[in-house]
Parts: sequence; C-alpha cells; structure tokens
Amino acid sequence: MHPYLVILLLSLGIGLQPVSTDLYLPALPGLALDLHASVSMVQYTLTGLLLAFGISQLLWGPFSDKVGRRPIMLFGLGLYLVAAAGCVLSTSIEMLIVWRVVQGTAMGAVITSARAVVRDLYQPLEGARIMSKAMTGLGAMACTSPPLGGFLSQHWGWQVALMSVVVYAAGTLALVAWKFEESISSRNPDALHLPTMLRIWIEVLKNPTFRAFALLSVAAYGALFTYLATSSFVFIQVLHLSGLQLGWILSSMSLVYITGTLVCRYLLRHIGMRKTIAWAGASSAFSGLCLCLLVYTDHATATALVLAMYPMILAHGIHQPIGQSGAVGPFPLSAGAASALNGFLMMLAAFATGAWLGRSIDGTLFPLAHGVAFWGVVLALTAWTLVQWHGEPHTTD
Repeated sequence: MHPYLVILLLSLGIGLQPVSTDLYLPALPGLALDLHASVSMVQYTLTGLLLAFGISQLLWGPFSDKVGRRPIMLFGLGLYLVAAAGCVLSTSIEMLIVWRVVQGTAMGAVITSARAVVRDLYQPLEGARIMSKAMTGLGAMACTSPPLGGFLSQHWGWQVALMSVVVYAAGTLALVAWKFEESISSRNPDALHLPTMLRIWIEVLKNPTFRAFALLSVAAYGALFTYLATSSFVFIQVLHLSGLQLGWILSSMSLVYITGTLVCRYLLRHIGMRKTIAWAGASSAFSGLCLCLLVYTDHATATALVLAMYPMILAHGIHQPIGQSGAVGPFPLSAGAASALNGFLMMLAAFATGAWLGRSIDGTLFPLAHGVAFWGVVLALTAWTLVQWHGEPHTTD
C-alpha cells in the first residue's frame, strides 16, 4: 500500500477514539437531563466504553495475529456501526451504557489492528514518523468533533450529534473494505492458543522497552482522559460556558495537539527520540503545575485553564505516536498482541481515573488540576528515566 493510503486508513481507524469521546462531550449535560441520569451514571457512558475497549484488545490483538488485520478491522467497523446506531436510539441511560460498551468492544478490534499495521509495514523509528502523521489526521478529526457535537446538540439534541458518529463509521467501513490490503506477512496459527497467548504476554511485559513506552502511553492518556472526563462539567457547570463554547475550546486543544504531532516529527529528525521525549515530559509536568497554581490561588478563569492545558496537549502529540510505536517495536511477529496489551493498560488507567473522577467531581476545579498534575509527574519521571535507559528497541520475536 502507498504510505499516504496507510496514513489515511490509520487516521480513520484510530480516529474512532476521538469521534467516540470528544464529539459527545458537549452533549453530556443535555443527555443527562433527557435521560434523568446522575453525573456518575453519565460518566459510565465514557468509562464503560473505555473499559470494554481496553479489555477487548487482549482478544483482538492475538486474533489479528492469527487471521490478519483486514478481517478484524472489517468486523470491528461493522459492529461499531450497529452499536453507534443503538446509542442514537437509546431511551434510558442504562441502554446507552450497554451500547457504549459494545461500541468500545468494536473500537478495540479496529484500533488494535490499525496500530499493528504500523509494525507490519515499518521499522520502529519510521513507524513513529508514520504514526505521527496518522495522528495529525486524528487531530484534525478531534479538532472538528467537539464544535460539531456542540453545534448539533445545541440546535437539535444529543441524538443528532451521535448520529454523525454513525455516518463516520459507515464511511470508514466503506473505505477500508474498498482500499485496505492485508498488511501481515506471516500469520501465527497458534496466536489464540491460551498457553501461547500467556507466553507472548509474559514476554511482552518482561521487555524493558515495552514497559518504558507503555508507561509513557498510559500516563499520557491518563492526563488526556482527566481533561476529557472533566471538561464538560468544569466549563459548562462550573464556569457556565455553553456547549458550543466548550466545543470551540476542545477544538482549539485539538489544534494544539496537531501542532504537537508536527513538532514531534521535527524534533525526531533534529534531536532524536530520547531528547524529544524528555522535552515533552517537562511540558506535561509544567501543565499540571500551572493548573494547580491557578486553582489554589483562585485565578482559574476559563481562558487561564485553557492556556495552562496547552503544554500538556502539545506534549500529548509527541508522547502518543512515540509511545505506541515504541511499545510494539520489539515484536515484529507479535505486533497485535503487544499493541493490544499496550492499549489494555492505557484503558485500564483511563477506567481507574474515570472511577476516581466519578467520586471526586464536586463542583470545583480541584479534580481537573490534581489529575493532570499527577499524570504530568508520572510522564516526566518516565520520560527522564525509563525511556532514557530502555528507549532503543531490541527485537525479541
């Protein structure tokens, strides 16, 4: 496949994640009102999706190593399309949560396979560049999703906002079916054999390069998830902005994220991977420090909070492409399993963060500041230690 086609298909595949999360965030307060749901129940529409996404990857990764990436992606997109339609038709918060869990399971099939495609076709350093370009496309979708969701939910309701997800899934399914060629060169017929799966997972977890990049991915997503899970309540309920205004804030964050992916490619070429990650770790920690200072000194206006979040979002555009490609780098023959385990750990951290936020959101800005500060410190420590020590991948397959 031509590299530009790979980047497009990757962007659309991994783009399911921001489309599934960012687009409906401005609709959450209206959704909670219509379905007579509490804040904690509404949180489960996000955390349930992410937990299903994380757990399902443990199966989808080895499954794609066994049968190939293409059939898993097609099945996942078909199931996702059905689940997205089910979300639109939900008449209770419980029904919506169930469909979101199905949606997360399907998303696991698509994104796990998409990430593994990078290792199928490219060596780790080139894979980081390709993944960075794909995440620029992902950033463009994340940029348009919040204002679109805010506009649709404000004028026609949350059901219409979620209907746009159905349209996106249908278009992606059609393009993958038409253009995507199988990328795996050597299938593993024993990949789903339980002893084989356990052996591969143990080998992956024992690899210090995987642990370094997986922790980097986990911490980066933990920081992002804290912001995603709290944004609608912080900006709409605490700071009294409209859903459309929140959409534009989220869109600006996505523009900063896109900038981060461009900076990532520039820094990789000029200062190398280790220095790039060290710089991004410092940027993430700086964001958490700024948020805490704003909240504790009572200077936390909407504009100040957004500006304080920008360094973390910029760094996210560096952490994620390097972290995700680096985690699968040592495993050319088990890329699906390594991708799945990395994704599972990311979503496990997101679920734990969401559960903590569900108990901590109290009408103040402290949960946002504390969550981002915690993950910022973890990111900085990981970037300055583990990645510096073990950042060079050594193939173990």
